[in-house]
Amino acid sequence: MSWSAAQYTKFERERTRPVRDLLLQIPVEDAKTAVDLGCGPGNSTELLKARFPNAAITGMDSSSDMIEAARKRMPDIHFEIDDIATWHQPGPFDVIFANASLQWVPDHARLLPTLMEKLAPGGSLAVQMPDNLDEPAHQLMAKVGREGPWAKKIEQAETARVKRQSPDWYYRILGTGGAQVDLWRTVYFHPLAGGAPAVVEWFKATGLRPYLTPLDEAERKDYLAKYEAEIALAYPALPNGTVVLPFPRLFFVATR
Repeated sequence: MSWSAAQYTKFERERTRPVRDLLLQIPVEDAKTAVDLGCGPGNSTELLKARFPNAAITGMDSSSDMIEAARKRMPDIHFEIDDIATWHQPGPFDVIFANASLQWVPDHARLLPTLMEKLAPGGSLAVQMPDNLDEPAHQLMAKVGREGPWAKKIEQAETARVKRQSPDWYYRILGTGGAQVDLWRTVYFHPLAGGAPAVVEWFKATGLRPYLTPLDEAERKDYLAKYEAEIALAYPALPNGTVVLPFPRLFFVATR
């Protein structure tokens, strides 16, 4: 399954809230150059432009479907297809923004110093990453994967996301060279109407992709049915059918 802008934007309001929270903490007053790494369908780029209206902004994503949606959304912004892991634009940038994207990129010990070097003096690297691998929703993805007839096909799915490092690890890596680092964790509680199926729809756009991509259509249907049954037990719906989904996220802003 390729990245789907339509699937991702089903919960755009909820997914955009961390973008707003991260933007508020960037100390740069008047950026001239900014880049949105992993811009998705452009919802984060739209808010980045509103925060820094005088900046020349570039949006970048590895998914052609996401870039196509972003270009339709903001035709006056330059969007390009590229891979964060091999991104070679030298900068300097006043703001490098990465919302819910770096968790898919390996080797943060190399990646983060490389991004910091692309900042102009006084520039900020602003990052938000889901911090939910210990949550039932993710644990159950792996459980259903290991217990089904598809186990061999998706045995690599659990390692698709980068191994999570501790907050103090990120603080040390980012603070090398004298950067000022602001780091925090927030747990959002998203009311999702529709019970367990709504939770499944949420994760189909992101965390479930490595599990679903290797499967054929029939296997995917069976996997999702088993996953939904497990989700219904782990996240019981309220009497009105709503599930309140806890979603922890890690944020940091490092200013050079």
